[in-house]
Amino acid sequence: MGLAYARSFLKYNLVTKENLLLVEKNEARKEALEKLAIGNVVSNFDATIGGYDIIILAVKPQDFSAICEGLKNALTPKNTILSIMAGIPIKQLEQKLAHKSIVRAMPNSPAQLGMGMTAFACAKEMSMEQLRKVENLLSSTGRTVYLEDERLLDAVTALSGSGPAYFFYIVKYMIEAGIKMGMEPSVASLLVKQTMIGSFELINSASQNLDELIAAVKSKGGTTEAALNQFTEGRLGDTLIKGILAAEKRATELSNS
Repeated sequence: MGLAYARSFLKYNLVTKENLLLVEKNEARKEALEKLAIGNVVSNFDATIGGYDIIILAVKPQDFSAICEGLKNALTPKNTILSIMAGIPIKQLEQKLAHKSIVRAMPNSPAQLGMGMTAFACAKEMSMEQLRKVENLLSSTGRTVYLEDERLLDAVTALSGSGPAYFFYIVKYMIEAGIKMGMEPSVASLLVKQTMIGSFELINSASQNLDELIAAVKSKGGTTEAALNQFTEGRLGDTLIKGILAAEKRATELSNS
């Protein structure tokens, strides 16, 4: 995700290559980043970090402790920390880094294509100028929404952060249904993917709500109704909601651990 951000910032001329610093401790990944030639690549934090406006923490939560001390020692009041690590709240980041200018964001994987959805919250000490700088960067990867209540980021993690996997899951089984009906996998895949794309555009542009859109496709005694009746009987809607609530519960557990 960090690389996706870097590419997006460069694409929209928000940052120049000369002013983009990438820190990568793994030697193999460091060499791969250097070959991309999208910015300066280093393996450790040093005093130069203090001169950058925004530092993005794009590591796995379990790897944060390994970089925490080195980053803490390199920070200056000039820096704004943008964390996209799941499960580590702002209060904990403030304590671990001895720093007050912190934004916590939850993007999702379509950010790699500039079509992401990112929600973010910030520490109380953040100035409006700092917040706007961060928001401009985040908006380069798609849509953004600011949350006054950081606790809602657990729900965001469950809904939009994990959300792409839910769509992939549904698409996977729709394609499998097509194969069971005798289609070639490539044909079933084309039908399902294009149906998803078209349905998304219709949701965005149509004046009807979701219930009305469903009703417009469904006819009494028809094929769509037969499928929807089966979904209702199998409590598909309830299962989806329970799954998303389970994801939120897990996100909260991680935040409190």
